[in-house]
Amino acid sequence: MLEPYLQRRETFTISTELARLDIAFIHKFLSEETVWARGIARETLERALKNSLCFGLYENERQIGFARVISDYATYAYLDDVFVLAEFRGRGLGAWLMETILAHPQLQGLRRFGLTTIDKQEFYAHFGWRALYYPERHMEKMPPGYYSPKS
Repeated sequence: MLEPYLQRRETFTISTELARLDIAFIHKFLSEETVWARGIARETLERALKNSLCFGLYENERQIGFARVISDYATYAYLDDVFVLAEFRGRGLGAWLMETILAHPQLQGLRRFGLTTIDKQEFYAHFGWRALYYPERHMEKMPPGYYSPKS
């Protein structure tokens, strides 16, 4: 188990403490507001959170954003489920969240750090992500009907 990682800026905090996460808030946002996780079962989300390095973004004690990383902590990581509530966007909090994730001690020295995004390529490019050099080498397996092919 990893030690909690904490960063503060003014009234905002980023924490990896799993017990601090507002799971109801995360589930509501992901299942109702996103394309990629629309309709996700709470039990599925809870299992995913327990097996990920989670970053909660808070204003005082209220959770206002989230991201998680799936990793072996040696060679590969995958960034997933990133969001900041609309009312807090445009303040640099998403950028700070990315900087905090990329600075996390357990995520240093990885050979590859992946993500999938529908429309935020420009945002992630500022942090070093780019389109795949060899997309034809990458594949995915998804159960029929689980996600729409366009998600």
